[in-house]
Amino acid sequence: MMIEAPLRIYTDSVRPEWIDYNGHMNVAYYVLAFDYATDAFFDYLGIGQAYKTGSGCSTFAADMNVGYRREVHAGDPLAFTTWFLGFDDKRLHYYHEMYHGIEGWLSATCELLSLHIDMGARRVSPFPGAVLERLRQVRAAHAALPLPDAVGRRIRTPRG
Repeated sequence: MMIEAPLRIYTDSVRPEWIDYNGHMNVAYYVLAFDYATDAFFDYLGIGQAYKTGSGCSTFAADMNVGYRREVHAGDPLAFTTWFLGFDDKRLHYYHEMYHGIEGWLSATCELLSLHIDMGARRVSPFPGAVLERLRQVRAAHAALPLPDAVGRRIRTPRG
């Protein structure tokens, strides 16, 4: 099975209720849209909602860095790309870019770190072997991709 790199598995559009008093998509809804892209990514990896139901395990976001590049408005189509940056036995590191779905310009970026959680204990726990194998396959397909510029970005106060 061929694995696309980066992945293009999620699209959406800016919903009217996502618009704020400035007339563009509110920052909270960028995070929601990236969360929907994460859900699609996790389904692709085999660790989505069906996995939680069957295994009693899920994922929790541990860290997130969102960068806003260009505003989007009600009705704008959105297209997402996803890079699988790395993993270990308990963590996933990944990155999304949100584009205008027709015009193709970059609207926002989102880098995330998620933890694998045993929902019964509500503690971080190792991924099972079959999941680790799927993670290895997808990560191998993404290993040759150049690291996006926004990955590892730090927020700094300008000096002056």
